[in-house]
Amino acid sequence: MASTGGLVPITRAFLASYYEKYPFDPLPDDVSRLSSQIRSFIQDLIQGFPPTQGESLLIQEADSQPPHKMDENMWKNRENIEEILFLLERPHWPSVLQQSSTAEVAEFATTLGQLKDKFQATLTILESFQSRNSERVFNTVMTYMPQDFRGTLIRQQKERSERNKQAEVDALINSGGSIRDRYSLLWKQQMDRRRQLVQLGSATGVYKTLVKYLVGVPQVLLDFIQQINDDDGPMEEQRQRYGPPLYSLTRMVLFIRLFLSLAWRRFEAFKLNRLQISVLEEAVDVYTTELQRFINFISEVFANSPFFISAEDASMLEMRKNDEYKEITVPAGKSYEVSLTVESINSYIAWDFSLVQGKMSMDIGFSVEYTNNGGEKTLILPYRRYESDQGNFSTCMAGNYKLIWDNSYSAFFKKALRYKVDCIPPVLEESEKGSERNEVEE
Repeated sequence: MASTGGLVPITRAFLASYYEKYPFDPLPDDVSRLSSQIRSFIQDLIQGFPPTQGESLLIQEADSQPPHKMDENMWKNRENIEEILFLLERPHWPSVLQQSSTAEVAEFATTLGQLKDKFQATLTILESFQSRNSERVFNTVMTYMPQDFRGTLIRQQKERSERNKQAEVDALINSGGSIRDRYSLLWKQQMDRRRQLVQLGSATGVYKTLVKYLVGVPQVLLDFIQQINDDDGPMEEQRQRYGPPLYSLTRMVLFIRLFLSLAWRRFEAFKLNRLQISVLEEAVDVYTTELQRFINFISEVFANSPFFISAEDASMLEMRKNDEYKEITVPAGKSYEVSLTVESINSYIAWDFSLVQGKMSMDIGFSVEYTNNGGEKTLILPYRRYESDQGNFSTCMAGNYKLIWDNSYSAFFKKALRYKVDCIPPVLEESEKGSERNEVEE
């Protein structure tokens, strides 16, 4: 049993610092371009042939935002890949395509086979990633469990639970359940696992007796499994950092599935043209390549991320977090303001900011103004445009000070602003402190 002395569960501040070492290279523009093209093809197909109820549900899902949770997106990608593989099997092709033997159809059949191979390879990689990640989490947790009958009991319970879950899936398949039904059940089971972890961590429900029996389970481990998936817990940092590219890929594969599903049902009336086939080929190639790249990347991130850190490190990170820069976007034609209420003269107002630059060099207007209790405004720092700046001044009046970043002059370009602002109260000399104490005593 590994020691947990002096350790605390990973914090969101720790993950923010850890993820800085692992920036994900952005998805290529091809992802959004091809997704838009396929979405346009989908619109063409439903205009001439109204969608069925099932197709309408799929269209509604495609027009909605992907799930927020990373693991739910992984399951959604798996589900859509399996649905596509089903459509790409020859018995599920449109009948006119199955029965025809022209050279053109033979060429298209070869293309479909290549697409199927790419999806199958990607599905295998995704399944392997999920399996390895699940085992890693469980094995790491078991490292901190007592290495005797108590750890064995937990492992046996897990194995029994997983056998029951698999039997539930098998029963659904044998009764004719669809791919969608199966993945709804798989996700429900995943959420059940999560609820069981929370119950174990907080020692509620059936686990109250179990935890009481398992004397020696480290409290830090119980804290970890209770907090890790909170909506604003450590995993939220992962979702914000790496979620957006995964969300884009989730939408892309859903568009591909929807396009094939609609095209198959309308094949006799709307035969696919060469442009549509070419875009489909490119979209599948880009999607499978990028999803595999994302999986390989996130596998490395997960493999090197600890579950526990020292209490001292957690405290330092939390202090550093409070001193971190903020990042906001100032839209074209708009401005952004930070107001500071100053109660004592001789306070220092300080700022440090810069624009996150892209291919073009950008600037932004900046000024500081003061407003007294009567609403009268005084310009403290005149307006000027900067790419970056840092400065400070000592206040000579109490009241409201406003720092203004102005992008109203820009008709087209938003600005990514990274800034830190602080108001530091005056430092009293010992003689002043003594005087204040005497006044209080009197």
